[in-house]
Amino acid sequence: MEKSSLSKRVQNLSQSQTIGMSKLSREMKAKGIDVVNLSLGEPDFITPEHIRTAAKKAIDDGFTFYPPISGYNELKSAICAKFKRENNLHFEPEQVVVSTGAKQCIANAILCMVNPGEEVIIPMPYWVSYIEIVKLAEGVTVPIKTGIESDFKISPEQLENAITPKTKMFVFSSPCNPTGSVYSKDELAALAKVFERHPHVFILSDEIYEHINFLDRHQSIAQFESLRERIILVNGVSKGYAMTGWRIGYLAAPKYIAQACDKMQGQFTSAASSIAQKAAEAALNGDLKPTEEMNKAFLRRRNLLLELIREIPDLKVNEPKGAFYVFPDASAYFNRKYGQHVIKNADDFCMYLLEKAQVSTVTGEAFGAPECFRISYAASDEDLRKAVSRIKAALAELK
Repeated sequence: MEKSSLSKRVQNLSQSQTIGMSKLSREMKAKGIDVVNLSLGEPDFITPEHIRTAAKKAIDDGFTFYPPISGYNELKSAICAKFKRENNLHFEPEQVVVSTGAKQCIANAILCMVNPGEEVIIPMPYWVSYIEIVKLAEGVTVPIKTGIESDFKISPEQLENAITPKTKMFVFSSPCNPTGSVYSKDELAALAKVFERHPHVFILSDEIYEHINFLDRHQSIAQFESLRERIILVNGVSKGYAMTGWRIGYLAAPKYIAQACDKMQGQFTSAASSIAQKAAEAALNGDLKPTEEMNKAFLRRRNLLLELIREIPDLKVNEPKGAFYVFPDASAYFNRKYGQHVIKNADDFCMYLLEKAQVSTVTGEAFGAPECFRISYAASDEDLRKAVSRIKAALAELK
């Protein structure tokens, strides 16, 4: 009776498996089990000091009242300056909406743009919440499958074949969660040529991992002038500035879309935290040196993790160029046994690693890639070494 009383809307939603695995690992830790948690996408660095100082000053200066729904103008101006300085993109403050994290920005945009029955193209693997938010909008997800052999990136031909008269939006991330894949300027230019032939398709570009990028510089699809009136850029301070708990994301879009998102947000959460906004303003206006140092640490950890994983037989892994994840193909271990149990898929594989090796990862099933699993290397070198050593030993026991 209790469950049947809930709306079909919420019953149709899937639980976040990234959050689910992290919850399981926390429960095991609470029982005294030494679990290495590599499931959550969260930098393990403390927010830089100058940002924390700005938040303290904001409290003392009395920034304790409701901010404007779309954010303080000072923060929106800082966002516009960031776009110009780092991406050579021009936006006015009225084109920017600040939200409680990039996830809310994505939800605002999809709910404002997608009507029931309209199609949203999403490359696979995808971040877990994309398709769930499309479900809330009653849209239809059209996935494009990719694999490790293509670095988990789509081709222009695949994009062309996926577009129909019902297509409303294309949603992707670069650098990508969960794969760490990064689209080059040439690859984005090839996709842009496809979009030019289909002016009815909007593009939502999730660039939250922009600053965790091991190539020369971040490339945004918004750089192509022919697409500018159809692009919604989503970004934030969580990953690049180690500010996950501050909950500040932002989008930039054509003015009428930004106004719609402002209207939508006004009926859900209103503005993001006033103190967190002032902290984000300091982050965007401040020195990027702490961000660059974190990026160097992530690159070192990536190289360490790849070196260790490649010592494990039958795991296939590519070299991600950004974010802080590796996404190995574990399908060679499917149908192997431990005792009376058979590992049938990535779900079983990740549960085996959690129970046998006490290492928490995330099944690729959550991201639309059931042959893979995700490892976050937003962790210490010691934890990465310990985790892979345990994984290697546990997999050696499978028959």
